[in-house]
Amino acid sequence: MSNAQVAAKRAAALRAVQLVRSGMVVGLGTGSTARFAVEEIGRLLAAGQLRDIKGVPTSRATRDVAVAAGVPVTTLEQHPAVHLTIDGADEVDPAGNLIKGHGGALLWEKIVASASEQLVIVVDPSKMVQRLGSTRALPVEVVSFGWRVHEPAMRALGAEPRLRVDERGDAYRTDEGHYIIDCEFPGGIRNLKGVQRTLRARAGVIETGLFLGFTPEVIVGAD
Repeated sequence: MSNAQVAAKRAAALRAVQLVRSGMVVGLGTGSTARFAVEEIGRLLAAGQLRDIKGVPTSRATRDVAVAAGVPVTTLEQHPAVHLTIDGADEVDPAGNLIKGHGGALLWEKIVASASEQLVIVVDPSKMVQRLGSTRALPVEVVSFGWRVHEPAMRALGAEPRLRVDERGDAYRTDEGHYIIDCEFPGGIRNLKGVQRTLRARAGVIETGLFLGFTPEVIVGAD
């Protein structure tokens, strides 16, 4: 990642944090760009510029970042209504549809986004695309049992599926213990709703990384 990309990510995150007000329940996204936002919220809390913030982490990794930054964490069980969520994305199309999940947190991210009054997506310019799937694979979270049965259906949709593995070469597991199948779509995904509907209808598919219809505010950082 270039220095310019890092600067753009940070700039987008800092702009998003300007929307946070004291007393809010804030969804804390997962990934490098969202991390800048979590750390900035912690800095503002320490400086007394924000008060009484409660953060809902979208992954165990983000929870650790929040605790280290001094951001009080909570859960959706304790605070089921979230005022504002700040998160990143792997791709954003002109309609505000997203691909998320390359950080492995797509399920928790989608649950928190669904519980939020406002969703703010922070990205650098490289994440803006004309068609989703044109630069990144679509992550699909599945139960580990029988995961291979989904591959023919994914290929029928035009995808090239690949099981995600960790640094040891073992199957990657999400915070919920599920597998992720990354689906490459040569030329991008032409029928977003159709792909979403077909995959989610399959027994054993938990969720996809397609975030459709959330109408987020998208903040694109500049270096």
